[in-house]
Amino acid sequence: MSLPADKLFNVRVYGLLFNEQNEILVAEEKHYNTFIRKFPGGGLQFGEGLKEAVKREFREELTIEIEIIQHFYTTDFFVSSAFNSKQQVISIFYFVKSLDAISENYFRRKPIAELDNGDEQFYWIKISDLKEDDFTFPIRKKFVSY
Repeated sequence: MSLPADKLFNVRVYGLLFNEQNEILVAEEKHYNTFIRKFPGGGLQFGEGLKEAVKREFREELTIEIEIIQHFYTTDFFVSSAFNSKQQVISIFYFVKSLDAISENYFRRKPIAELDNGDEQFYWIKISDLKEDDFTFPIRKKFVSY
């Protein structure tokens, strides 16, 4: 069975970065006029490996280098893209370690309502405080349930 030409896979990669205070780094952004709370990461580019993509995303989003510690989770259920119903989203999560200090310039400064399309900001949240409702999409919600 072949995949219909109008059906595509959208592969996303994310890094789970913890600090010494038992907090995890979370990203907020506005994309296509939709507020998104997620982990740092994004889409796999053609010709790129999964680990290279996670490293690139951290360089682009936070201007830091990271080390991949280990694979944590790959989506094992169907998820349709919130932005394109003809795409199935596959997300891969890795535990990562920062090799650089993160500039405070990246951390939350604006209320959510003031974010413009393309704006992205970050903050730390205690692992014990994570709730499924903190995240926008089902894949991240599933992470919290682990």
